Amino acid sequence: MISKKRVAIKFFVVVLSCVFVSGNAEVRCIEREREALLSFKNGLIDAFDKLSSWRSNECCEWDGVECSNTTGHVITLQCHDCGLRGEVRSSLLELHHLIDLDLSRNYFGGIPIPQFIGSMKQLRHLDLNSCKFSGTIPSHLGNLTKLRSLDLGGNDFGGIPIPEFIGSMKQLQLLNLGSSNFSGTIPPELGNLTNLLSLDLSSNSLSSISAFILRSVLESLEILDVSKNQLNGSLPDMRAFHSLTELHLPGNNFTGSIPLSIGQLSKLQVLDLSSNSLEGLVTESHFIKLDKLKKLDLSFNPSLILDIASDWIPPFQLSKLSLAVCNVGPYFPNWIRTQRDLAYLTLTGANITDEAPRWLWSTFSSLTGLYLSDNQISGPIPLLPAHAFLIQLSGNMFAGSMSSFCKTHGLLPILTLSLSNNQLAGEIPDCWEQMPSLFSLDLANNHFSGEIPRSLGALHDLQALLLHGNNLSDKHYGYSSFLWKGQESKYWNNLRLLKLIDFSSNELTGNIPRSFSTMRGLVSLNLSRNSLTGYIIPDIGKMEMLNSLDLSHNQLSGHIPKSLTEIYTIGVLDLSNNHLSGKIPTGTQLQSFNASSYADNDGLCGDPLPKCPGDRLWPSTTNPDENMNEKDGSNFSFMQEVGISMAFGFIFGFWGVIGSFTLKKSWRIAFFNLFDAAGDWFYVRTALFVSKWRRSSITQG
Repeated sequence: MISKKRVAIKFFVVVLSCVFVSGNAEVRCIEREREALLSFKNGLIDAFDKLSSWRSNECCEWDGVECSNTTGHVITLQCHDCGLRGEVRSSLLELHHLIDLDLSRNYFGGIPIPQFIGSMKQLRHLDLNSCKFSGTIPSHLGNLTKLRSLDLGGNDFGGIPIPEFIGSMKQLQLLNLGSSNFSGTIPPELGNLTNLLSLDLSSNSLSSISAFILRSVLESLEILDVSKNQLNGSLPDMRAFHSLTELHLPGNNFTGSIPLSIGQLSKLQVLDLSSNSLEGLVTESHFIKLDKLKKLDLSFNPSLILDIASDWIPPFQLSKLSLAVCNVGPYFPNWIRTQRDLAYLTLTGANITDEAPRWLWSTFSSLTGLYLSDNQISGPIPLLPAHAFLIQLSGNMFAGSMSSFCKTHGLLPILTLSLSNNQLAGEIPDCWEQMPSLFSLDLANNHFSGEIPRSLGALHDLQALLLHGNNLSDKHYGYSSFLWKGQESKYWNNLRLLKLIDFSSNELTGNIPRSFSTMRGLVSLNLSRNSLTGYIIPDIGKMEMLNSLDLSHNQLSGHIPKSLTEIYTIGVLDLSNNHLSGKIPTGTQLQSFNASSYADNDGLCGDPLPKCPGDRLWPSTTNPDENMNEKDGSNFSFMQEVGISMAFGFIFGFWGVIGSFTLKKSWRIAFFNLFDAAGDWFYVRTALFVSKWRRSSITQG
């Protein structure tokens, strides 16, 4: 009996298997649509083979293709970020049931948007963002009356006005025309899009918004972004946009005062009016109904005055507050202490001349970014906020020692710490192992003295160490390279991300360590205005990425090493005011510099300086110890205290930073709240400009 049941069960399983296999074997793809897709593919250059699955008979299983479960018709085609080039063929017109077309983030080489797309009348979603389309926008797109989202952002339409026919797409809920080189006024026809939820017109050259605002009936609009345009005049009355949750108006030319009507937008969560020319008073009345506000940015409006009572209790709880380059001072705004959820606070250049309140350092348990630079805030610096990633306190009047730093319990997640241009004094604390994630430390232009602490050598992720303009020296400690023998290699292996070293304007003595030559990714080296002696390291030519070398105003002697001619990237060189002698090595780069780069040395000669006496053959430019090891007790002992140097001046290099951020998401998020990525070249050139300006100021003074 049991065996018969087992046979019956096995038979039933076999039958079911056949049914499922038969069902899976059925091809849903409609041949006409398959051929249309293949024709579309054949017009493209698929350099990254993203359409490799487009071979089988079942087109409904191809990557980026979706078919209706009931009819089998292709309803979605998504080729987002596939690196495609070539032409967009009209064979797509055979996809009569297509409702979603996404070709965004490909490269179509500056061709116009194909007109035939305007005949695909079933489309609900059209995404052509960042496709490198140019020219005019075909009026045929006005036929797509069923569109709910239209994204043409990130293209280049050559400064044309925004087409008025877009206002006839009454079903639109999302419209993105940002970063597409539109100019002129915002057409009032866009105000007829009564179903619109999000409108992005940012990063264009639009000049007027008033007609659009006056004629709009966008009661459903939740997000309005017209940032980074050329909009001028007074801020419009926005009270008719009562559904707004985000209002982005930064980077324009708005003038006048902030209208009180903004305080009536009770659903507002994000308000950004930064980088305009707004003026007048900002009072409690501007925020009277903004109880849902989370992010407020009024920064870079230098004539804006915050006139808010110290005992004011706001109706909101902010996560981000930016009042940089506004008139917030002279007193530190006491109402900020009520914002318990604050994660990002910037009061840079806010004309505050008050002492930093104690609550500032301990109130905000979620604070990740604190920016108070360029004020006249005074007082000591106690324990740092426990969860902060980014702390910028430079350009103030903070004074005293940093000894309290070593009283921290546990590890701190700080990534960047800037305390430059204050009045801090004493020794630099020796407890940096408590900040293992630190990659940028700026203590420049204070009154620090003594040695560089050894604990900095534990910061394996350190990319920027700025110590110039202090009174650091080694004369009281007597550590020599001998004490560090065998450890230099280990420290350099931890410092591969260094791009720029700046230890200028201190009281450093001794030789330049030959270990510097192992830093082959170094872009700029500045050791000027110290008391360094000995020779320029003979194998300096190994620093093949070096763009700037400044060893001026030291006591270096001997010849200029021949290997310096092997650095083809060097663009700025200053060896002046030393005791160098001999003939300048022949090399295209070295002869291209101005004579001032070699001025005020003992006996340098040869192009670009005057010829050597008698045009005789000068002796070898090899210094006596070029093939010898460094002598014990003479090599730059301030460097040995940190494992020979980990600094890089001013700003770290782009690729080194980005490489680090790919490893830790928390780093990436915290950093990009402050900076957008920029390359090595820009930062090096900036550093060089500042260095030149500083030298010329000293010379003229």
